Amino acid sequence: MQNNCIYLDNNATTKVDPEVIEVMLPYLTDYYGNPSSMHTFGGQVGKAVRTAREQLAVMLGADESEIVYTSCGTEGDNAAIRAALLAQPEKRHIVTTQVEHPAVLNVCKQLETQGYSVTYLSVNNQGQLDLDELEASLTGNTALVTIMYANNETGTVFPIEQIGLRVKESGAIFHVDAVQAVGKIPLNMKTSTIDMLTLSGHKLHGPKGIGALYIRRGVRFRPFILGGHQERGRRAGTENVPAIIALGKAAELELLHLEEATARERKLRDRLEQTLLAKIPNCVVNGDVTQRLPNTTNIGFKYIEGEAILLLLNKYGICASSGSACTSGSLEPSHVLRAMGLPYTTLHGSIRFSLCRYTTEAEIDQVIEVMPSIVERLRALSPFKNDDAGWLQGQEQALAHR
Repeated sequence: MQNNCIYLDNNATTKVDPEVIEVMLPYLTDYYGNPSSMHTFGGQVGKAVRTAREQLAVMLGADESEIVYTSCGTEGDNAAIRAALLAQPEKRHIVTTQVEHPAVLNVCKQLETQGYSVTYLSVNNQGQLDLDELEASLTGNTALVTIMYANNETGTVFPIEQIGLRVKESGAIFHVDAVQAVGKIPLNMKTSTIDMLTLSGHKLHGPKGIGALYIRRGVRFRPFILGGHQERGRRAGTENVPAIIALGKAAELELLHLEEATARERKLRDRLEQTLLAKIPNCVVNGDVTQRLPNTTNIGFKYIEGEAILLLLNKYGICASSGSACTSGSLEPSHVLRAMGLPYTTLHGSIRFSLCRYTTEAEIDQVIEVMPSIVERLRALSPFKNDDAGWLQGQEQALAHR
């Protein structure tokens, strides 16, 4: 097992904070009671769950009664979308974007087979939406608008509150997948236009297998999972107590470190990005360089394959990504970068580096040291390194033989 890696794939998952592990462990060993039990042994566990819910609510600027625990971001997205439709059976239209996570896109595609119509909003070459296109898509038949807060591949942040104002005027429910934004962008749900918001614990130094769905008080919600009375009847199933305790602590720590961590991550990200652009010819930053997450850069290296870059980085113990971890098994180029209209010469060689508060200057220095030679080595193997048309022809031939 490689424990000394340089981990720059934090948009895929994050290291669990040691303080989070510390508060979680007793609920795997000593305090194993069911939080719904009437006896004192279970009651003390129930009290700890309530405390964790309060910690999460504080980070979100929400009321604890508006928090529903889920198993992950995917469940939260599914639950929010289906609940919004069940609450408004007379409406059959959904608005989303072309660059959403598969947890949203694949649900929408399935709903199209069930008679719903879906508008997939386009993005420009910076990955940003056209708010006029959004407004034109809203009708009296629109039940739901579901749009991510920040893109997991490029880090591009959408103007969520501006979007929300337009959605409110239409009477639709507004759901936001904020899995990448929570812990990186300050949130205050009390003043927000968001009706439902999804988050996931493993993106903010908590464990995998726990997430939450914020549901604004007064928003009609039909449960996705039926059974017992847990979560005020909104999500059945015995609570995953250790993970809930961990998520509460992770939320508390993220809020505590938010300002300092985001400033530091932005500084390290910018140094990595600017140095690579200066040292390596024919590369470009993908996405909006002004409105984006502080920890994320997506760089396209022309004329080479992203998978080859990742394999060589891995030999140096450097972990990065060519896109979403949930689509990494596909040979197809990123749907996000394709929607942005990037040229194929850049599209295939795009790498995402995503930092966290544990990222060090020495780690960034190491990436800066090895990356130019990796790109130079791979381009030397390409007979089309200065020929766009030839490179594209070579790609087509390679794909035909896969």
